[in-house]
Amino acid sequence: MQYLKPEPELTTTNVVTINVGGENFQTTKQTLTQAGPNSLLSQLAETTSDRFVDRDPVYFSLLLSLLRTGALTFKVKDFDLRDLIEESRYYGIESLLTNSLTNPSQLDAFALQKSSILPLNGRDSPSAVATTPFGSLHVSHGSKITSFDWSLTRKSTVLTQFPAVDSLLAISPDTAAAGATDFSGLQILDLQNGSVKQTLNWENATRSGSTVQAIGSSGEFLFTSFESSRRNSNSIMVYDLNTLNPVTEIGHNEIFGADIDSAIPATKLRWVSKYGLVMASGSHSGLSGVSGNIRFWDIRSGNVVFELKEKTDCFSDICVSDNLNAVFKVGVNSGEVFYTDFRSLGSVNGNSNPWICLGDKRKIINGKKEGFGCKIESHGNQVFCSKGGDIELWSEVVMGSAKTSNGSEDQSTKRDFKKNMMGRVKDMGGSRITNLAFGGNKMFVTRKDQQVIEIWKGSARGF
Repeated sequence: MQYLKPEPELTTTNVVTINVGGENFQTTKQTLTQAGPNSLLSQLAETTSDRFVDRDPVYFSLLLSLLRTGALTFKVKDFDLRDLIEESRYYGIESLLTNSLTNPSQLDAFALQKSSILPLNGRDSPSAVATTPFGSLHVSHGSKITSFDWSLTRKSTVLTQFPAVDSLLAISPDTAAAGATDFSGLQILDLQNGSVKQTLNWENATRSGSTVQAIGSSGEFLFTSFESSRRNSNSIMVYDLNTLNPVTEIGHNEIFGADIDSAIPATKLRWVSKYGLVMASGSHSGLSGVSGNIRFWDIRSGNVVFELKEKTDCFSDICVSDNLNAVFKVGVNSGEVFYTDFRSLGSVNGNSNPWICLGDKRKIINGKKEGFGCKIESHGNQVFCSKGGDIELWSEVVMGSAKTSNGSEDQSTKRDFKKNMMGRVKDMGGSRITNLAFGGNKMFVTRKDQQVIEIWKGSARGF
């Protein structure tokens, strides 16, 4: 016969009473140890002496609820976030508070709406936005970079050596990689002290200086697209993200004559974690229109695994979604959103068109460049595309997948995506959107000629 192990009894030795600011709170040792071994609350759980803390009991009540349930109560909206952060730091549980308020899984794409703005100093509009997973934010405007912590409290504004920062990547809440298309070198910046920690350079055969066209990263590597100052060569360098030592070089092109494909440097770099590939895309505008290429690199072998050459309705912007197993673009001529299934890229040849239009196919050949300046980014299971001052939200309609004769999923079956317009009526319109970025449970938006960052939120809980 098998006996069930009884649940541990709530004995008086397990119950802890803490006096906070003259008000008694009763909880258990197990609850207090959720704060972590180095926290004040864990120390209070083990002490047998008088447990008195000279702090505000109201804020302690909120933090105790966080330890008990892993989430803050709805009444937290009535309190000042900065005071709550200060209290969490005192008790040593700021990381738990951060996770509760800014967890990326809490981003509700369908409920996003503009909630506030962050003003920037000076007259320059934002040129690039970089975020960390839990919502720290770096914004370049002119030659300056302004940083905000996860609670969106301004931390610092530093003046860089660049005339204007064109590419920006958040390495940590206090460190960023920055580059410009008219100034040599990739700089690793200490944003807390306002100093340059290291400058990374690439030289071609003539040893001329090189400018930065794009920056990307994985959890392990830092990717940088360089172009020589004479624009006669380009390359993608791969660095170790921790040591910043060079690991390998991919896509090195020395340009001779009218080789347009080689002359196009990568202006967007994205890591495709599901397949362990780097997406590098770039385009060129000429007399015959806009052409471009999208390459997926295996950094271990240094080879291109997939390549898409763009001539008809070339991308204005492009993104790849791990969750949706697809690549998305917005056409520079049509302004429409297209997708291609990532799993079918291996069957694409030079003459085939892998793109499926999610909008009006008739706009593809009108030649009006309606997609100029449009931005497209993926987050979770959704794709966000800016059209002028508005944002479209594209989501896949879940349907039963077709099967091939051997029982595997039929990758040729057309998938169904639906469009929604984001925000309230008062959020729509306005100046052209120049950046879309995601950090924590928020979306960040910048607009042409506006010296602010818009904060879009959708969570009903918290701040």
